[in-house]
Amino acid sequence: MNGLRKRIEALVSGAREGDHSNLDRVLLAGSFLYGTGVKLRNIGYDYGVLKVRKLPCRVVSIGNLVAGGTGKTPMTIYLATLLKQMGHHPAVLSRGYGGAAEKKGIVVSDGFDILCDSDVAGDEPFMMASGIKGIPVIVGRDRYASGMQAIEEFDPDILILDDGFQHRRLHRDLDLVLMDAGKMFGNGYLLPRGALREPPGMLKRSDAIVLTRCAADTSADNSGNRRIAVSGNPGIHKPVFRTRHLTFIAGVYGGTTPFPREIRSWKPAKVAFSLLEKSSVFVFSGIAGNREFLKAIGNQTRRVVGSMAFSDHHPYTDDELEQIALKAAIAGATYIVTTQKDYVRVAGRIPGEMPIVVVDVKIAFNNQDEYAFIRFLRRKLRLGFGNF
Repeated sequence: MNGLRKRIEALVSGAREGDHSNLDRVLLAGSFLYGTGVKLRNIGYDYGVLKVRKLPCRVVSIGNLVAGGTGKTPMTIYLATLLKQMGHHPAVLSRGYGGAAEKKGIVVSDGFDILCDSDVAGDEPFMMASGIKGIPVIVGRDRYASGMQAIEEFDPDILILDDGFQHRRLHRDLDLVLMDAGKMFGNGYLLPRGALREPPGMLKRSDAIVLTRCAADTSADNSGNRRIAVSGNPGIHKPVFRTRHLTFIAGVYGGTTPFPREIRSWKPAKVAFSLLEKSSVFVFSGIAGNREFLKAIGNQTRRVVGSMAFSDHHPYTDDELEQIALKAAIAGATYIVTTQKDYVRVAGRIPGEMPIVVVDVKIAFNNQDEYAFIRFLRRKLRLGFGNF
C-alpha cells in the first residue's frame, strides 16, 4: 500500500513523468471524470441553475487552485489580523475538514477562549483560533449557516471564508486565490492525476492572485504586473501580490504539556532558530509539504538524526506517537521538531521527557506589495482608513 501511495505521489508531484502504466491510465481517467464534474458544476453556477446565497455582510474568500499547502491558513490569520487593526470586526468561517463538527458546525473560538479540541474543530481551524486574538472562528460544511450563526452571535462586519474559491454556493465580495510561486499549476493535471482542483482558466473568477513562497528579494512591479500566463488562454489579467513564508519557533513544550485553551495563553515564544544550530533533532510532520518542512529544518540545525512523514491531516494514534518518541531517543536527538498544525493534534500525548520544538509560518508581503494590497482591499471592499 505504501509503495502504491509513493507511486501516485511521484506522478502527482511531477517527480515521475507519465509512464503509460495502468496506474497512469486509471489516474488520467479519474481526472477526466473529475474535470467533467467540475465543468458541469461551474456551468450550473454561471447560468444560474445552481443558486448562490448571500450573507448580510461582506465576505472575503481565500482559496487556491492546487490542492495542498499554498499558505491559506497563515494568509487567513494575516488578513483577519489586518482587518481588525483597520478597525473592523471580522470573523472566520472554515469548513473544518477532518473535524467531528464539520457536518453540524460549531463555534471553535469566541475570540478569547478555544471552545473545542482540534479533533472536533479540525486542525487548521484550531490553528487559526489559537493564532488570532479577539476574532471568532466558526466551522461547518454549510458556510451560509455558519455565517448566519457568526452574524447572530458576534455581529461581524466582514466574514473571511477559508478555502472558499470552490465554494460557489456562497456569494463573496472578494476572491483571493493563493498560488505557490514555485509550483503554480503543479504538473498541469486535475485531481487525481495532478493536484489541480479546477482548470487554470478558472482564475478568471478571482479578483486577485497572491503568490506565496516567493524569493525574498523579489521586487514589487511598480509598472503593474497584471498577467498570469495560462496555457490555452489569451491571458488572465489580475492584480498580483507577492508574499513569502517566514518560519519561526512558536514554542518549546514538554511532550505531555496540553494545549492551552485560553487564546491569551498561547503566545509565540521568543526563541530564535539558534536553539537548533548545535542540536540533533528528530522531525515529524503530517502536512502537504513534508519534504519542504524537513529541508527547512535541516537548514537550521546541526543534524537531523531521523524523521517520519505522514499524510496531510493525519490522525495520530498513541502507538505512532510512542514510536516517534522512541525513535528520537534511540537516535540521540536533543529535540523533537514538528509543525504547529501537527502539534495541535498531538499536544499532551507524546510520551517521554524530550522537548518538542513547534515551528510555524507566517505570511509576509514582499517590499511594497503590502501597501498595494491594503489599497486594493480598501477599494474593493470600500473600507475606511480605521487605525491606518
